[in-house]
Amino acid sequence: MEIGRSAFTDLPVSDTTAARRTPELFEEVAPADEAGRPGTPSSRPLRSAEVRARRRAGIAYDEVPEDLAGTVVEPGDVGFAKVRSTYLRGGDPGLVLRPGSVPEVVSALAFARRHRHVPLGVRSGGHGISGRSTNDGGLVIDVGRLDEITVLDESARLVRIGPGARWRDVATALQPYGWALSSGDYGGVGVGGLATAGGIGFLNREHGLTIDHLRAVEMVLADGAVVRASETENSELFWGVRGAGANLGIAVAFEFVVDEVDEVGWAQLSFQVSDPAAYLEAFGRVAMAAPRETTPFLILGNGVAHMMAMVGSADPDVIIDQLQPFAEIAPLVQQQVVIAPYAAVMNMFPESPHNGRGEPVSRSALVHKITPAFAAASADLINSGAAYWYQIRTVGGAVSDVAADATAYAHRDANFSLTAMGVNAQRLDRWFEPVRRQSDGLYLSFESDRSPERITDAFPPATLRRLRRLKAQVDPHNLFQDNFNITPSTSRSVS
Repeated sequence: MEIGRSAFTDLPVSDTTAARRTPELFEEVAPADEAGRPGTPSSRPLRSAEVRARRRAGIAYDEVPEDLAGTVVEPGDVGFAKVRSTYLRGGDPGLVLRPGSVPEVVSALAFARRHRHVPLGVRSGGHGISGRSTNDGGLVIDVGRLDEITVLDESARLVRIGPGARWRDVATALQPYGWALSSGDYGGVGVGGLATAGGIGFLNREHGLTIDHLRAVEMVLADGAVVRASETENSELFWGVRGAGANLGIAVAFEFVVDEVDEVGWAQLSFQVSDPAAYLEAFGRVAMAAPRETTPFLILGNGVAHMMAMVGSADPDVIIDQLQPFAEIAPLVQQQVVIAPYAAVMNMFPESPHNGRGEPVSRSALVHKITPAFAAASADLINSGAAYWYQIRTVGGAVSDVAADATAYAHRDANFSLTAMGVNAQRLDRWFEPVRRQSDGLYLSFESDRSPERITDAFPPATLRRLRRLKAQVDPHNLFQDNFNITPSTSRSVS
């Protein structure tokens, strides 16, 4: 069955401003000192007794540093509903700190060090599936205001990006230059989380992970030190940031070398699927044989499969030729294929506020090949109804060109990344465990199970040992632990 050429149309690109700054929640208050006495200029808002009554125990609200006081959000504030939760997880933090500069990030971490007894979450975009960038009664350091996007060297395609920028805005800013940076599958995600975890996106088979384009990162460490890491400066930290950055500090700026990317082919295809296991095996064979210019993502349900794929070409014949083998796996019931700028794909979904509820239940697996055993276990999971979301992302290609020990993201031989989501953790685990037994690791960005075993699944033994030694150097007291925590090694030497 051939994909109709008439489906190719132009997809408009949003003219959203590339680099936005979030309006300040509070305006400057009339001069007063911390006790409310007139005569001392201060940016601290005056909060009513009703608002102060909603403060959480154990947090010294009146000791928030002066440079942060005007933008913090407390539980009783009007703006709290917009910052309490993440994309999937409901939260009720005791205080959200919103630094707008590197010195303010240093101040925020100093405040956090004085509050080690409460949880600490760090947030860029708040879209992380694990939901660890919010908590109950603790602190959240939200770097969303650090959202600048700057071209440092046009000839070298070197771009500086703040952790709070959203990938939709990055794509829009790069489009006039004919550039793009592989950045997940949804433009509303913040740069900071993706750029420190890996970055599996629609360009990765051709251009590699997001972290493979990183040339330098500026970070604030647990002790407040501001450092720059690259291949020649703090190289061990630079290695660790690319895959385990959430454990090592707060990134305040990234420098990327981006790719020249013209218009791309963008396809959304739906199939009738009577046998999920057989379909998965066939999809796996076709995907591994596909040219690396094509990166398909698959969402498989009971009786239907939906595939989204990007082809790194603006030639209709090339796009059709590379998609045709996928169209022949099962009856095609719906299709949309367009030629569009990468920025159009990143802007296709509207921005929406994060209003998560409860705890997300998500499981992840990386596999080298979709074997009959993996496909059968996956089909059982899908048919059980325990997972309302089953997605396979293709990896491999350029991702596998990088040596396994070059970055903390070590599973370079994986060709597929699976995410399964459910409502009940016990029920999902019952059906997911047979799938996990067929896997070769996991990608932490799509995992919500915080069992210690998940750390060993995510990082091979040599990688984990090296990360623990690095952790002992940059965060010996384990300030950054309310995530998938890598505990510091007792040995301080790093090989």
